[in-house]
Amino acid sequence: MFSDPSYNIEQLSLQSGMKVADLGCGSGFYSMALAKAVGDKGRVYAIDVQKGLLDRLKKEAMIEGFHNVEVVWGDVEKKHGTKLRDESADAVVVANLLFQIGQKVDFANEIQRILRQRGKLLLIDWSGSFGGVGPDQDQVVAKRIGQELFEQNGFVFEREIRAGDHHWGIIMRKK
Repeated sequence: MFSDPSYNIEQLSLQSGMKVADLGCGSGFYSMALAKAVGDKGRVYAIDVQKGLLDRLKKEAMIEGFHNVEVVWGDVEKKHGTKLRDESADAVVVANLLFQIGQKVDFANEIQRILRQRGKLLLIDWSGSFGGVGPDQDQVVAKRIGQELFEQNGFVFEREIRAGDHHWGIIMRKK
């Protein structure tokens, strides 16, 4: 199994009506699966710094009938860069992004800011380089490093998930 967004999102046990942020949403694989999981009464904030990807995702969401996806142009590495209110999200998904983040502590703090108390973070990233399929080997962030980053910034480890053959995945909870 490569990495299946729908399967990975099931591990969060999202409920209809929840508000979820997909940080660094890229082409929107997770955003679309999240939109289905939270239903029409829910809201998905698809946040990315690349406007072209957001435009494409917005069109695709409309075609698929997902009116609960709100695209947000923002920089997730900066305080208030997500443009979301404090404690406005029930859950946050970060998939295949941590290895690209330069300001990791600022990133963790922004997630801490937007998550509600006891809100959950699904963190998924590459477990290796895999001959050019993933990031360069020197950019790979080990699961232990990802977990420690969030534990040092207001999160508690909840559990590990099987995120695919080339990925690691963990669920963290805001204290």
